[in-house]
Amino acid sequence: MNNLGFVELIVILVGIFGTAFWIWMLAECAIKEPNNNEKIVWLIVIAVTHFVGALIYFIVRRPKRISSATPA
Repeated sequence: MNNLGFVELIVILVGIFGTAFWIWMLAECAIKEPNNNEKIVWLIVIAVTHFVGALIYFIVRRPKRISSATPA
């Protein structure tokens, strides 16, 4: 059996966490975004660009949606 090195283990863990984050953002967008064209566009962006699209959604869109949903 081949032992994994430190670098390989880090790459595997980053891949697992990146995929989990991608699934989380994809599910959150599908469930919590209002039903309109923006939802479809965001779902396509997240699905096609994987981690990068999920990160963009997390940084750009999610805070705007959360702040607009909470009463001031």
